[in-house]
Amino acid sequence: MKINNIEGEVVKDNDVYILKDNTDLKSLVLSSTLLHPGKSTRGHSHPGQEEIYMIMDGQGKMQLDDKTVLVKEGEVILIEDGVFHRVHNTGDKPLYMVCVFNGNRNH
Repeated sequence: MKINNIEGEVVKDNDVYILKDNTDLKSLVLSSTLLHPGKSTRGHSHPGQEEIYMIMDGQGKMQLDDKTVLVKEGEVILIEDGVFHRVHNTGDKPLYMVCVFNGNRNH
């Protein structure tokens, strides 16, 4: 089953990506990003917060501190507390990813 719409509120919509947050749960936020071809997220880290990224469609690269890994549909990336992360869409179609994190958005 492919997740293609988690619902939620649009947080950002620009020439780089469309970002939505679903805050229906008490403790977890389910966020989605549709990253346009050839674009990159700005990258960030957040002490005290872990994240799980699930690549739902597309392909790219993810920077995790000083390491870069290839990512594609079906992969899950665990981001440890405080690790800098940035995603680059290297494909010719949008890269769609879903992210789960605890608490409020602090990035």
